[in-house]
This record gives sequence, C-alpha cells and structure tokens, in this order.
Amino acid sequence: MTNVYSFDGVLVFGLLFICTCAYLKKVPRLNSWLLSEKKGVWGVFYKAAVIGTRLHIAVAISCLVMAFYVIFFK
Repeated sequence: MTNVYSFDGVLVFGLLFICTCAYLKKVPRLNSWLLSEKKGVWGVFYKAAVIGTRLHIAVAISCLVMAFYVIFFK
C-alpha cells in the first residue's frame, strides 16, 4: 500500500490523476463540464488532461514502471 505522504505515493497519485483527467477528456459531457476552464483551480484538471493526451506514451510507460515498482519492490 502506498502512502500519499511519501515520494512514490505522490508519483502514483500524480500519474493516476493525469490518466483519469485524460480519460475524462474523451467523455463528451464531462469534457464540457469539468475541463472547460483553463485557468484557476479547475484549470489543473484541464492541464492534466492535456499532459495525458500529448504525452500518452510516456505516461503509459511511467504507469507500467510504477506498477511494477509498487507490486514487486514496495
């Protein structure tokens, strides 16, 4: 079990947040509701979705590496 207060917990949380926002960008109703703001607090969701869609290969590889780390080394 990863702890959010450790460095690897923050990495897991960040990767899951980016992957979730990128997935929500593909859902039309949630895209217009959640990802319409590009500034402020709600803009974090938009920016995470943009990172997830533009760097999808790097995010996918880092998710696989982090899953391998959490399962076998933690």
